[in-house]
Amino acid sequence: MADITISKSNAESMRSTADAFCKAFVAGASPSETLDKYFTSTPKITEHGPAWASERLPFLGIQFMDRRSQELLSKRTCDDYYDLLTSTLSFHPSEDTVPPKEEFMVDCERKTVTIKLHAKFASIKTGLAWEEDFVYVLSEFDEDFRIGRQELWADPLSAVSILSHPFDPNR
Repeated sequence: MADITISKSNAESMRSTADAFCKAFVAGASPSETLDKYFTSTPKITEHGPAWASERLPFLGIQFMDRRSQELLSKRTCDDYYDLLTSTLSFHPSEDTVPPKEEFMVDCERKTVTIKLHAKFASIKTGLAWEEDFVYVLSEFDEDFRIGRQELWADPLSAVSILSHPFDPNR
């Protein structure tokens, strides 16, 4: 990865990439499209969470790397992260899901952008939903300001609770 000397314009470029990525995700762009457009060719995604939650949330605590290809048969690619996520949870953004980009925190020394988002999620299995705040930390930007690493922190206890609840359509 090329070293980027962070200047005010570079910080703004990182912020703009982060904003465009978040807006594309909220607008319903496919995971493949967002990975192609906003990430480096060797991305990494980690959604942090406790080990006890990974049985119901199989995308937690695993570092997913690279993209799916004919040569790469791993089940831990960034494409696999999105496959696991979307087979477990559905995402229901609102107009307030992504804050104004001026609220994104840019750490020039670490070359990271941190964003606090808010959305509604639902269990694919039970149909039950909840709202929560979650955090993206985007880092390892390349010379074209494409994202090299995405880390996520959310509320796995709410998700596990909803995923564990027996579905009752009359509730």
